[in-house]
Amino acid sequence: MLGVLFLVFGGIWVALIVFSSFSLFSEKPNFHLMGRPAILKLELNGIILDGKKLVKPLIKYRDEKFIKAVVVEVNSPGGVVGPSQEIFEELRRVRENLEKPVVVVSNGLMASGAYYAAVAADKIMVQPGTLVGSIGVVMQFTNLEKLYDWAKVSRYSITTGKFKDSGAEYRAMRPDERDLFQKLINDVYVQFVDAVATSRNLKPEMVRQYADGRVLTGQQAKDLGFVDEIGTVQDAYDLAAQMAGYDPKEIDVFEPPKKGIHWLDLLARSEDDEGETSSWDGRINLKGVVDHALDRMLKLHLLNQPLYLMPGEFK
Repeated sequence: MLGVLFLVFGGIWVALIVFSSFSLFSEKPNFHLMGRPAILKLELNGIILDGKKLVKPLIKYRDEKFIKAVVVEVNSPGGVVGPSQEIFEELRRVRENLEKPVVVVSNGLMASGAYYAAVAADKIMVQPGTLVGSIGVVMQFTNLEKLYDWAKVSRYSITTGKFKDSGAEYRAMRPDERDLFQKLINDVYVQFVDAVATSRNLKPEMVRQYADGRVLTGQQAKDLGFVDEIGTVQDAYDLAAQMAGYDPKEIDVFEPPKKGIHWLDLLARSEDDEGETSSWDGRINLKGVVDHALDRMLKLHLLNQPLYLMPGEFK
């Protein structure tokens, strides 16, 4: 179909003519409409505070017949326990219940909760220098009691139980509270070790030997069995295609689309995004082309003008 996108720059209407087999803002991919098989691409980046950004599109698309495999690109130091476990469980269901291959790949950092989530995959691929592991659990507290005394600030709580304000920053921690928190993280630690040992087919005692919070290089992790292969992101997609029974050249990569393009998103774009106008297999990324065009037009329009919102660095 032929789509026409109208925008206003300085009172001038600008029309972008877009040729596409689907609507610019459609949530259905063109290769889905054409029945082409695809690998679902997901990303796990930054600190894991909740799993929604990964779990929601995973649940939405994993049952689609055109989705033949899942690849998760990871660059994360870990995060909150519950969301990490949720991601692990949903990836495990794809592998075991739907019998679709799941490949996790990282060329930067895959530590703690991110590694917890990753072990649900059929295969884990990293670079030799990727930082992997940090199997362990930590809880951190701050005691500001002396600072409050210095500032002549008094804080107190009224609670229904002696542990209700445990960890409060305005007083020192009692021995029974420290014991309570230690038992709590010990339980989560056991869950972590069991998940790694079971998923990676490793002996629990061997996992515990390295589950002291240390990080490993990708090569060390491979030698010990914590990951499967050394390879690039491209290699991970090729592997996923082969595991699904397809030639890598005959399967698409489907990245869940965003609901739409807001002009404020354009202001937030970085220069690093400007080259993303094609996909990993050489196909044209329509959204990337349009985003890039709009970004450049907006910058030209705003050049040398005072701005209420700064649209990134001008060059």
